[in-house]
Amino acid sequence: MPETPADVAAAPADSTKTESGLAWKVLQAGTGDEKPSAADTVTVHYSGWTTDGAMFDSSVERGESSSFPLGQVIAGWTEGLQLMVVGEQRRFWIPEDLAYGPVVSGSGRPGGMLCFDVELLAIKAAPKPPADTEKTAGGVAYKIIKEGSGDKPGADHVVTFHFTAKTMEGETMQDTRKEQSPPSMPLDKMPSALAEIITEMSTAEQRQAWLPEPQAPGGFIVADLELVSFKQAPPAPAVPEDVAEVPADAQKTDSGLAFKVLSEGKGEDKPEASDTVKVHYSGWTTDGEMFDSSVTRGEPTQFPLDGVIRGWTEGVQLMVAGEKRRFWIPEDLAYGPAVPGSGRPGGMLVFDIEFLEIIR
Repeated sequence: MPETPADVAAAPADSTKTESGLAWKVLQAGTGDEKPSAADTVTVHYSGWTTDGAMFDSSVERGESSSFPLGQVIAGWTEGLQLMVVGEQRRFWIPEDLAYGPVVSGSGRPGGMLCFDVELLAIKAAPKPPADTEKTAGGVAYKIIKEGSGDKPGADHVVTFHFTAKTMEGETMQDTRKEQSPPSMPLDKMPSALAEIITEMSTAEQRQAWLPEPQAPGGFIVADLELVSFKQAPPAPAVPEDVAEVPADAQKTDSGLAFKVLSEGKGEDKPEASDTVKVHYSGWTTDGEMFDSSVTRGEPTQFPLDGVIRGWTEGVQLMVAGEKRRFWIPEDLAYGPAVPGSGRPGGMLVFDIEFLEIIR
């Protein structure tokens, strides 16, 4: 069994620290100049300890090295191993926001700052886009499959597009052509690489693009894109004045869901959890940041009511057609606590929802 490092409890004064807070020391120099990228697959030996010296995982103890895509592990590993060359050994002190988060009793995972000894054994380079591609100013590789015509969208437009996403090995991850209708999205809310490609396209144009995505197999999503149409984006709804906390005059259910009726609806027919509903909505975090809105996309959305977060499933069942409510949804009825780098909103969320109809 690997020995517990004497400095496991805290990064020593002679360690090096990156801007993110990751600390490290070189235990053994490696050879060569090649370092892995986040898209590459690496083979390593490693051991990991919590700051009290408890070892929670070790490939060394198992007697078998481990291989994985570098973009699919904790942020501290993704950053740290990109600094290494083959044969090198480093000790890392990884703060909790670059690891698994804080200590949570009963979670079954290590929490807080973690200490790892890592030896980089091999690098398997990820597949690259073809050599004959063109590139945008930002370096996104693409090929034009079919020319379009007319103007091109700008940052203040909502675009409607088809999107077929595949891995570098050709496995289809998503195909909007198999969905009821193509998606629409404000251009300024898109991932930057996708937005850069679409701003160069005109209506009916088709392109194949290699969008960098470290967590995808091969490090790229191969996207077959078609720009269907675009239009001026509607103005964003105003941030609610009571977004930060549940106001005293809000009603609250037994689950902790709070709400206020903003405008009355008509009739008595309310949806059931098994129904598909059509709504307009906007959502904010408690600091007033809007993270999603069908209003800014200029079109309502529909979904099975039992296929969304529990606060929505419960809340929309209270509504009738034409009604508009504001909901304060606690984190246990939403997406859980805020987790840096997760790509989803955390904590309590505030939604304005206008219930349009039940789709039957």
